[in-house]
Amino acid sequence: MGRPLIGVSTYLESEVRWGVWTLPAALLPDGYRRLVQAAGGIAVMLPPDSPDHAAAAIERLDGLVISGGPDVDPDRYGAERDPRTGPPAHERDTWELALIDAALAAGTPMLAICRGMQALNVALGGTLVQHLDGHGDDRPGVFGTHSVVPVPGTRYASLVPEESGVAVHHHQALDRLGSGLVVSARAADGTVEAVELPGAPWVLGVQWHPEMADDPRVMQDLVRAASPVVS
Repeated sequence: MGRPLIGVSTYLESEVRWGVWTLPAALLPDGYRRLVQAAGGIAVMLPPDSPDHAAAAIERLDGLVISGGPDVDPDRYGAERDPRTGPPAHERDTWELALIDAALAAGTPMLAICRGMQALNVALGGTLVQHLDGHGDDRPGVFGTHSVVPVPGTRYASLVPEESGVAVHHHQALDRLGSGLVVSARAADGTVEAVELPGAPWVLGVQWHPEMADDPRVMQDLVRAASPVVS
């Protein structure tokens, strides 16, 4: 059986240092690539593109990962901008919401990470809490850790049945859940830390960063779900 092709959406930065040059770049922290490969998949980067091309991209993939990154624009869920919300990332929002819609329509297995989980919620009509006080370590560039507790009976609980520590770096969270989503893990303060879409082939969102930790179980299950069936 061939290794499944897993697309991973990328960051889009206006200034990145390349030797003696400072240039715009579409890039991805290496942890995503390593996690997909360690789980048995082939990772390919999906930089922002026209939303009209999202369905064609999904047709060529066996699975999809929506990566972490900046805050989703509150305009996307009809909210006024909180002054603590980061600047909008219009190209990423447009592209990733189109990828999510296309993956849901095609039944493509999808893992949404941190910002990705928030984008998944917004794509399904949900809203976000624009700022959390006292939830983990909010120092710029520093990943904190805290425990998440699985909700019994969910897909996530079948993969990780125990309370576990995760790597986190977020100041926003889910508020109203998007259509069809159910909570599959929470933090001690009640913050939604994982969601899934029952009835879909494989759709899971996690608020933490599995690419920054040593637990491959969620990604391994995505890769299993995305693996081509040999008849």
